[in-house]
Amino acid sequence: MKRTVLTVLSVLFGLLLINGGLNKFFNYMPVPEDIPEATAKDFGALMEIVWLMPLIGLAELVGGVLIIFPKTRALGALVIFPVMVGVLLTHIFVDTSGLITAIVIWVILLWIIYENREKYLPIVK
Repeated sequence: MKRTVLTVLSVLFGLLLINGGLNKFFNYMPVPEDIPEATAKDFGALMEIVWLMPLIGLAELVGGVLIIFPKTRALGALVIFPVMVGVLLTHIFVDTSGLITAIVIWVILLWIIYENREKYLPIVK
């Protein structure tokens, strides 16, 4: 049962990441008009570095696809980890309105990492 729940959550998490990554390239989701000024400033700063958003989008796409499949889930968690650090820090320090969602996503990511911990051991040895 635990394995099934993790698989379902991983697929949903992967699809969320794929959607976010595709949006970075095709801009099909409108930006809300009522975003806080600090968030708009941070987003504007990210847009100043022209290669950064495509890189984040690519990491989201690749990480999302890898997380969907159990064999590649551990690698997908490593690929998406730096992006998720940025998401969490943004929701802690800049715009706390999405903090609960960010924490839930982090719990899923940490569960994926925990379940694949033996695959990471060669990296740290």
